[in-house]
Parts: sequence; C-alpha cells; structure tokens
Amino acid sequence: MKAGGAVNKDEVIALHEKVLKSLQYDSGLFAASKKDAPTGYGKSWLRDNFYECLAFEVLDEWDVVQKTYRALLDIFKKHEYKIDKAIENKPQFRHEYIHARFDPETFDEFWEEWGNKQNDAVGAILFRVAELEKAGFSVLKDEDDKRVVQKLIYYLQSLNYWDDADSGMWEENEELHASSIGACVAGLKAMKKVGGFDVPEEIIVKGEEALHRLLPRESPGKFVDLSLLSLIWPYEIVTDKERDMILEHVEYHLLRERGVIRYKNDYYYNKNEDGYSEEAEWCFGLSWLAIIYERLGAEEKIEKFIQAMIESEDDEGFVPELYYSNSVETNENSPLGWAESLFIVALHNVNEKTFKKLQS
Repeated sequence: MKAGGAVNKDEVIALHEKVLKSLQYDSGLFAASKKDAPTGYGKSWLRDNFYECLAFEVLDEWDVVQKTYRALLDIFKKHEYKIDKAIENKPQFRHEYIHARFDPETFDEFWEEWGNKQNDAVGAILFRVAELEKAGFSVLKDEDDKRVVQKLIYYLQSLNYWDDADSGMWEENEELHASSIGACVAGLKAMKKVGGFDVPEEIIVKGEEALHRLLPRESPGKFVDLSLLSLIWPYEIVTDKERDMILEHVEYHLLRERGVIRYKNDYYYNKNEDGYSEEAEWCFGLSWLAIIYERLGAEEKIEKFIQAMIESEDDEGFVPELYYSNSVETNENSPLGWAESLFIVALHNVNEKTFKKLQS
C-alpha cells in the first residue's frame, strides 16, 4: 500500500516509520538504504545516522535515538587513536581524517578510496549530542564519552575547519563548503552552551566569519547547492537575509518535478553521456523545503511541498534517493533512510487540516 493512499496522517507516518526502523542494525546504527543494497548502501554513514534519527526525535522515540548515538560514540572511541593523531598534527591525507562510513556491526572503517574529508559529519554529531544533553536525553554516560566528545572539538580546531577544504555533504571534490563550515559552527556553539567542555571562542568566531564570507554560495565553485538548506534547518545558523536568499536560489535553480537537484551539472546518476544537464532529482529536497516552510508558517508553500513530497513515493510506497531527470524511474537506493526520515518530520509537523485538504 502506498503511504500516500492512507486514510490519515498517522497511518502514513506509521508506514514510513516501519520502513525506517527496518534499516536499523542491532548495534543501533542505521544503513543508508536496504541492508542488502547492491550499491553498498547497507553501510552506515555518520551523516545519514544524524538525519535518520531526526524522525524518531519528533516521534518521541528517544530510546531509538539514544541507542544510535551511543553507537556513534562507540565508533569514535574505537578510533580514538586516529583522533589523537589528528589533534597532534593536522591530517595531510584523506585516510587520516575521521572516516565517513563504518561497518554497522563491527564499527570498522572502510578503507577503499573515498572522500573521507567530511567535516560536516563531525559537526553534525556534536550538534545533536549537545541538543540531546540540553533536552534531557543525554547520551554521555561516563567520562570516556565526555573525553572523546572533547577530542572531537579539538579535532575540528586542529583541522582549522574554517579554512579546510573538504568533500562536503556529497563526498565529492574538495573545496571550502558553507554547509560544512556551518555544521561545525553549529556543533561548537551548541557544545559551548552545554557547559563542561572546552570550546575556544576563537574557533567559533573564525568559523562564523568564514561562513558569512561564503554565503549565499555553497563554495567558490558552486553558486547554489541543496546542502545549504541544512544551515536553515536543522542548524539555524544563518541570518534571515541569508535564509531567504538560499531558499530563493534553491527553488529557482534546483527545484524539479520529483525532487531537488543537488547542484547544476551534478554527474551522479546523470543520464547524459557527457554528465551534464540531466541531473538526478533528490526526493528529500522536497521534504526539507516543506519542513523549513512549516517553521516559517508559509501555508501555500507548505501545501505545495507536502503534496510534491507525497507524490515522490515510488510504487512500493518508499521514498527513494532520487529519480532520474524528467522520468518516473528511481535509482536502486530505495528506500533511502535519510529521505524516509525527513518525510516523517515534514508530515509530523504539518497540521491534520492541511493533510486532509491535500487528500481531497
């Protein structure tokens, strides 16, 4: 049964929650997609786990969230030697950085060549650990946990994250990315508010200065990028003017019928032989915009994106990673955990009256 055909909002959410829970391993980590996905999306990404947990937060399933973050902390503790080394000397090579993906059962790194310079993933984890602490759902159970979190702060400091070209949210070419710098700024500011941790004010200020120099661009090479939405939500790290410019640029340049392209000339799952002009349409972009506009109280925009979001479900009722450009064909990564989670958050936030109006 397609979730969009369900009678009420709670039924739709329950169907997608079941799908999302099916991606969680006994360890607490989530796969990016189906555990047996031929694309390798059965692995666990730090960033994906951050976003996959957001659904369970709005559903008040804090035991699920805490289990996942306990596992993430265990990953950092297992690889603490690498963090120590990076604090002592700024990494020079990708493999010296905290890796982006881990085996969801052993917590081992994957060692094939990959864009492992992803500073935003570390910023994201710090941000949510701090938010959970403030909300009364602490995942910091002992001094070992606190020690490794403190080291993550020093890790970002050692990287000079505000001036460290990384692979960004899409794990591709290394540039200064606003979305990466912003995630780190958000994480450090949140940790400073928690108290009990050494968060040098200087590294927050340098990050903020670098971020506002880049905005509204994502990077020197990208004028606009889907990842910029993260600075509006969940991080809330931009000014109102920057927020409005980001939304205007994303909708004008990147919005498509079944999703939002990541950026112009994106070659990932691109149908053109030359890799241009047929960018894949990412479904979670619709949910992301719906979430943001719900927070802004823009009713027409909310209805527009909730409707588009529901229509993006595939024939099995899953939210896929993407649709090929101008087609009804999805790629193999369906359901995508991150997309399922943002779908749930968006639908949870919208009122029942609006949902029923869309169903009529």
